[in-house]
Amino acid sequence: MYDQVAMERLQELRGAPVFDTSGDKIGSVEEVFLDGQTNQPEWIGLGTGFFGTKRVLVPVSGASFSSDGVTVRYPKDQVKDAPDFDADYLTPEDEQALYSYYGIPYGTSGSETVLPEGERDYDRQVDLEDADRQAVTRHEEELRVGTREVEAGRLRLHKWVETEQVEVPVEVRKEKARVYREPVDGEAAGHEIGDDSIEVTLSEEQAVVEKQTVAKERIGIEKSVETEQQTVGDEVRKERVDVDDSSGA
Repeated sequence: MYDQVAMERLQELRGAPVFDTSGDKIGSVEEVFLDGQTNQPEWIGLGTGFFGTKRVLVPVSGASFSSDGVTVRYPKDQVKDAPDFDADYLTPEDEQALYSYYGIPYGTSGSETVLPEGERDYDRQVDLEDADRQAVTRHEEELRVGTREVEAGRLRLHKWVETEQVEVPVEVRKEKARVYREPVDGEAAGHEIGDDSIEVTLSEEQAVVEKQTVAKERIGIEKSVETEQQTVGDEVRKERVDVDDSSGA
């Protein structure tokens, strides 16, 4: 059982870091759960994970307090893997499951509903001076904004073959023959008259076409990221408390 000093110390450590037996930080103190019968601190509610999104409970039993925070006697992995707890109070079934998880014998202290400090069960605590007090807890919804990646469109390159007629001028040479005559004067000494012939071979160029493949252009796709500011909104609900005083006081 914890004395009043320990109780006040826990209240002062709201938001303080919580460390395991090795000194590793597990999370931070969010609330303190009291035993509904003894009004003693029994569980520490703390947030773990990304932005403290997971809420778990760790026993106060065996914890030590310092200026640096709270050190519990359980390893970090065991606390982080504890059952996620979202309710405002512990039912006997919830508490029995937690006792079993942490290997603590479940005795008579677990038979009473455990409430967070500040939400005591005043109907049960008849021995308190202010036992006639009643309270309600007001809640609000808050927006948690994040991003997710979705497909915004596609860009596809497709290559196909197109055929076109191309005409290119080319210069070719062609040999031609003509017969020419020119007079010759003088005596052809020793020449005998007889048959004779000459032959000339004519040639010409012809246009020849061959094809080769050459690279002309490289076309590709590259992606870039642009950042823009957007505003998102939604409706959030807030609980309000109205006081209807018919007592005439």
